[in-house]
Amino acid sequence: MNAFVDDIVQAEIPANSSGTDIALELCALSKVYALKRGMFKAPGEIKAVNDVSLRLYRGETLGLVGESGCGKSTLAKMLLGLLEPTAGNVLINGQEVDPTLRKDNARHIQPIFQDPYSSLNPRKTVAEIVGLPLKLHRIGSSTEQQKSVRKILDLVGMPERTYAQYPNQLSGGQRQRVAIARALILQPDILICDEPTSALDVSVQAQILNLLLDLKAEFGLTYLFISHDLGVVEHLVDRVAVMHKGSIVELETREKIFSDAQHPYTRMLLASALTPEPGLGIPELAVNG
Repeated sequence: MNAFVDDIVQAEIPANSSGTDIALELCALSKVYALKRGMFKAPGEIKAVNDVSLRLYRGETLGLVGESGCGKSTLAKMLLGLLEPTAGNVLINGQEVDPTLRKDNARHIQPIFQDPYSSLNPRKTVAEIVGLPLKLHRIGSSTEQQKSVRKILDLVGMPERTYAQYPNQLSGGQRQRVAIARALILQPDILICDEPTSALDVSVQAQILNLLLDLKAEFGLTYLFISHDLGVVEHLVDRVAVMHKGSIVELETREKIFSDAQHPYTRMLLASALTPEPGLGIPELAVNG
């Protein structure tokens, strides 16, 4: 899609999915790590992701929630080709993903990571960071690449004076805007947002979430939004997949999850969300199943 180097093309916003327009499909995806138990014990295994099947429809935002260590980030790394699955496969736009073709896959799926500082090269300027994917994929001339970089940085709200700055000269919110611009520069179909606001101040979180909503509407993007923050999830997503011990235990619309959750673990997550009423204290919770 080289048109991006000429202008930022506004994608048609898809109608609510009918269930047949699948952008991303996970088919029995698993990741198992071998576990050494010592010289005289048989080796074991840890199932970080256990037989996960999901469909993400074009134009929707699917929230993936669960406590730390449940397998959310491992799943994200497999989708991005950073980890090879033990079993199962991933389909993008109906085509099976070849993990060895990471450069080709990057044209369709891009990440936005939790910590914008560690995900940006500290030795490169903002303009260089955002423009690097265009250089790697050899899209457009140098002049066209510069034009595209300026357009996308303006779109995410970065002032022109920051283009020549380095990541350590930016605020946390500005760094995350740069990370979003870098993810969008190749015009991907899907963004994997792995806790993209958890490292930011609360006031900045709202700005980034609103930016993500605006970008989704403007470009018809599809999001897999990974988070442990149910307040953020309720604000942003269309459907919710609840992950527990490497498996999906519940998958429903946002309204259904927050009003009538069925699985005990989902209900525990909802009950554990702290309220703004200090007198209620911290809930004591246990999960069965």
